[in-house]
Amino acid sequence: MATDLDRPYGCTAKPSSLLNSIFMSIVNMAGKMLVSTSSSKAENTEKWKLTDHLRFMVMLISWLMLWVLRFFMDLFSCSMISPPDYHLGGSSTVRRFQLSPYSSSATGEALPSSGSSLDLILRNRVDVDGLAVKALVKALTHVLALLNEIPASSRKYQYTMAMADQIMEDNARHGHSALLHVNRLALASSFTRISALLYRCLQVQTSPSGDYGDSWHLRAIKAIPFGSCIASYMKAITMCLNAAFSWFDTATTRFQRRDYNVEPDMMAEKLAQELLWVTNKLRCYGGFNEALVQWSLASGLASLSLNASPRVQGSVVKISAFLFRELTRKDLEIPRQVKFRLLVLWTPLFCHASNGHAYPILTSFQKAEIERAMDEVISNFPAMEQELILTTWLENYAVSVSDWPNLGLAYDRWCQSTREMVHH
Repeated sequence: MATDLDRPYGCTAKPSSLLNSIFMSIVNMAGKMLVSTSSSKAENTEKWKLTDHLRFMVMLISWLMLWVLRFFMDLFSCSMISPPDYHLGGSSTVRRFQLSPYSSSATGEALPSSGSSLDLILRNRVDVDGLAVKALVKALTHVLALLNEIPASSRKYQYTMAMADQIMEDNARHGHSALLHVNRLALASSFTRISALLYRCLQVQTSPSGDYGDSWHLRAIKAIPFGSCIASYMKAITMCLNAAFSWFDTATTRFQRRDYNVEPDMMAEKLAQELLWVTNKLRCYGGFNEALVQWSLASGLASLSLNASPRVQGSVVKISAFLFRELTRKDLEIPRQVKFRLLVLWTPLFCHASNGHAYPILTSFQKAEIERAMDEVISNFPAMEQELILTTWLENYAVSVSDWPNLGLAYDRWCQSTREMVHH
């Protein structure tokens, strides 16, 4: 009974016996090879033969496989920890029951007397309301997660989307603050989930296919004596790891999608449209703060979006445009660093996206509105941060075919203020 309760509430599961046996066998093999290599070459100072190099290479790969296996053992064991609490700030039901203020084990006293029965009823009502809110959040989050997994061509896709719409509209119709909070929590969780799925999908599309150029650390190693041999070993190991991780990531993504007939580019377009839909819902129900923070931290997604298909870029540009317009709202307290990261990360996409080649992404009025919002936000930054933002904009705007966004006025204003600082 105890083990059944421990499993879903955060107790770490032990790795399987198969993983343990593989782990110990690789440990023994790598250890024996290390001892044999060191003992055989301790007294022999002759030049290594090809077999010696191969044996040494196998030993290094064995130790590397040992570390990778240890990492996955820890990863799979941690994946059985309890599910998230949906950011409600409360503890689990089991812990709440065990640490209840009405239990004799928590207070060391008997149950409350009849004089405090009213407080007991009120507190129980608060607990019931909290559980009801948590149940609604879980239900809406589950429906939104199913929407990401169902193919867009399925007839149940529109049904699931209509169900999510109905739940959110019913919550908003009651007008209760807790029910509105349910919409914001579920939509913020869905925004984070879809952003991660879109990043992984674009990562599979743009994975390297044989271009393993020398990076800066390999060039630095080659500069030291006997560095060329070490760099060759490291380059071979990097190629093997990149191929293995690319295969593993592709297999995991396809398994979690539950859809084996959808190509990555079509899946990315679907996820981008769903992310745009969630962003519109967040704008309706007032949950933009979490979306702004998440979007300001999505550096990998911003980088991969530059090489995405035009339709994916169109949805991502619209999402960024919606979020940029919220930066000038007076009723939102947005940290300055969040605004700075948003401008630095997503301005290059505005410059390089295929704006309007297949269909209009933004209207002329929307583009002018976003330019004014960007100019206003940039003008409130210190001079050093303005320089970083405007330098990023200029080096992308100068080499792009697009004429938007044109932040020339902001750049001239920064130059003029810098001249005045030098003059004074």
